[in-house]
Amino acid sequence: MGEPGVEKVGAAGGSGTNRPVPARSPSRAEGPAEEPVGGPRPRLGPGAAPGSGPRGTVGPAGGAFPASGIVPTAGGEAIVPGPVAVVGLGRSNRALVRYLRAHGVAVVGCDRQPPEQADPEIRALGEAGVELHLGPDYLRVLVERPFATVFLTPGMKKDLPEIRAARAAGARIRGEVDLFLERCRATVIGVTGSAGKTTTTSLIGEGLRQAATPGGPLEDRPVYVGGNIGRPLIEEVDRIPPEALVVLELSSFQLELCHRAPHVAVYLNLRPNHLDVHGSMEAYAAAKARIVELQQPDGWAVLNGDDPAPAELAPRAPGHVAVFAASARVARQLAEREASRRGGPVRAGYLDGHHLVFWDGREERRLLDGRAMRLRGAHNRLNALAAILAGWVAGAPPEAMAQAAAAFPGVEHRLELVRELDGVRYYNDSIATAPDRTLAALESFSEPVVLIAGGYDKGIPFDPLGPAVCRRARAVVLLGQTADAIQRGIEAAAAREGRGPVVRRVGSLDEAVREARRLARPGDVVLLSPACASYDMFRDYAERGRRFKELVRALV
Repeated sequence: MGEPGVEKVGAAGGSGTNRPVPARSPSRAEGPAEEPVGGPRPRLGPGAAPGSGPRGTVGPAGGAFPASGIVPTAGGEAIVPGPVAVVGLGRSNRALVRYLRAHGVAVVGCDRQPPEQADPEIRALGEAGVELHLGPDYLRVLVERPFATVFLTPGMKKDLPEIRAARAAGARIRGEVDLFLERCRATVIGVTGSAGKTTTTSLIGEGLRQAATPGGPLEDRPVYVGGNIGRPLIEEVDRIPPEALVVLELSSFQLELCHRAPHVAVYLNLRPNHLDVHGSMEAYAAAKARIVELQQPDGWAVLNGDDPAPAELAPRAPGHVAVFAASARVARQLAEREASRRGGPVRAGYLDGHHLVFWDGREERRLLDGRAMRLRGAHNRLNALAAILAGWVAGAPPEAMAQAAAAFPGVEHRLELVRELDGVRYYNDSIATAPDRTLAALESFSEPVVLIAGGYDKGIPFDPLGPAVCRRARAVVLLGQTADAIQRGIEAAAAREGRGPVVRRVGSLDEAVREARRLARPGDVVLLSPACASYDMFRDYAERGRRFKELVRALV
């Protein structure tokens, strides 16, 4: 399951370089590009919506646009009120700058990388005419000059003094995804949650893609996947046709910079995460809730009825509500209540034993035996329920979505089987950047587990992890900043329960793999599921996962 726990802090597939972390700045892992597969647009399902500045400045100063409305320019129409600043020049914001420049918008680009260390792509922006402010004082321009629009990289704190000053002076604070949603003519499905976003987004994309193949129910409708995974889509937005379907993974960081929401909003769950940036669970929850609260009356909210945060949004959803849950009672009651309140169709998905079942208010359809899914874990059955529901309300038959879910092999770094050696299977679950992800991973195995955990401290408590580790793990190898805190939690749980795993401490991932191999016995599982971010040792969770796979494949 996936979100920053998800250390994915960039918009539309890329991160900025301005997130305040003590070690390495995270950057979005390069994901595979999703190509459109395809045309006339079928009807959607019922209710769905169709060089001379201050020190650190590089490149010429840009001109300004009037501060209100969309205005004609020599190159056409300005797509945002200017002057415009883009803060944080990671992959997605570099794409944003290029898109704005292509539309005749003068842009001031800001990034904390010093000029002499700037990424070649950043320097290329300066050479192309973008006024760049680089280095430690990169935010000073926000105070010294007025801006009508400021686009921020999602992962940075939004209450920095310079950003507060720009907002107070009248600047509209936005993100690249917000502009994409404003400009996109296609139906957009957005997915958020503390865990499971990447898997669910990928499941939806694969199901829609298969339904859009020749002879399929959505024949020739182009499908795009992006947001917090894959490549930035902002440079393609004007070429995406109205009949297309776009699936976006959306982090809390991106959502708090949005002023509109997708047509279909999937909200999976809420667990403590990113408190080092959001500051409180209340702020984190409020950011997530925007994916539903900002919808239009013709939209669909696909909500987890078992999780209080998504479920409590159901009465406040502006449009239709579909519900997934582990039990028929929870899913059907909530879906039917909201459909009755709105006078709309019923859409619900739930589990009956191992089976994934769907309900339209009249007929129950048993579409998929979860044991036939290639994805491991009960949490992935809930992800599949959410994905099939999302495709259904967007116009894809649930049978087609279920077929794709059964065959879906999973996403890299998410309970990914690396190899089997001497009767021991090694799994890469580096995406587990919060304790709840590791809890779900542990429950996915009946075999004895040797767990590798620990990393950067995001301010999340590890107390719930102790009992699960004592119950499911035979041994634990700890590393990183959080090793002490995790060990205390395990020892406290072991004292209460009268049993606990062997605990070993190491200084690096290389040592952790060697120690885990020494501890593992035939029939065991060695599981990298850190419960923490990676910033104390790696650039991001993907780099950590790739290193783990290299180390495991090198074992002899």
